[in-house]
Amino acid sequence: MIVRPKQSWFRLLFVWHGSVLPAILPQLGFMAAVSVLAVVSQGRIFGEKIPLNATLLTPFGLTLAIFLGFRNNASYERFNEARHLWGNLLIASRALVSELRCYLRDQAPVEPVAHQLLAAVYALKHELRRTDPDEDLIRLVGRRQAFLLRRDPQPSTAALHAVRERLCALQDQGRLSDVRFWTLDAQLTEIGKAIGGCERIASTPIPYAYGVLLHRTVYTYCVLLPFGLVDATEFFTPLLCVFLSYTLIALEAVANEVCEPFGPAPNALALDAIARGIERSVLALCGREPPEPVVPNAAYQLT
Repeated sequence: MIVRPKQSWFRLLFVWHGSVLPAILPQLGFMAAVSVLAVVSQGRIFGEKIPLNATLLTPFGLTLAIFLGFRNNASYERFNEARHLWGNLLIASRALVSELRCYLRDQAPVEPVAHQLLAAVYALKHELRRTDPDEDLIRLVGRRQAFLLRRDPQPSTAALHAVRERLCALQDQGRLSDVRFWTLDAQLTEIGKAIGGCERIASTPIPYAYGVLLHRTVYTYCVLLPFGLVDATEFFTPLLCVFLSYTLIALEAVANEVCEPFGPAPNALALDAIARGIERSVLALCGREPPEPVVPNAAYQLT
């Protein structure tokens, strides 16, 4: 996720880090070459004039812009839902540890439960990003427990199950009343819903054919654009076409990044920072010194 201080309108015109411009420069270079070819050939291919003009391209471009708008809305909806799910994960985790501290006279079991809960959070983060969770799991629950969690096909669910087992043991020992156990179990259910929601988003991408159709339509329109404008704009055709192509191709690139909210792209969710934020909140409730928060790197990216 890109995190930058508020900038003036003029400086925003020249922002490089955080925009999709570096990723689409080859495509813009190709469009510039096609535009120059259209100017040199005066809109002809193999000697034949392409019968295009701005009047014909306008309704097509308007339809394409609306189509891109729907595609971006669908992508942002996935991003926004993922953001809400991780927000609910933070709220439920914090509530669970706070309630447990208030309900137990003996505070000894609180910290092991908190560490097991944090193991579920970090395991989910690594599952979504397909990275190795060993370092975080060993740090939180020890090497043996981390090994057992890794053997499970879904370590986050296994860690959450271990938290429920610990609470059931406390109830069996008479240290938690039934009502208080149900209250804690409700928070575990909310955490389980958040984990399941994240898994649903990660395992259900936007239909491939939908993306292919939009991709082909955008590039077909951008390639035909200079041949429809060359008679009216002449030597300004490359400048205008590259600018219009930048708008359409950048919208598609942004949609592709945002529709995968758990990935490593600059505009994806900052799962490292969110997981660290949950850890800081939980450990502070346990009376422990929280770790340092994750800060943006030199490219203003919060991972």
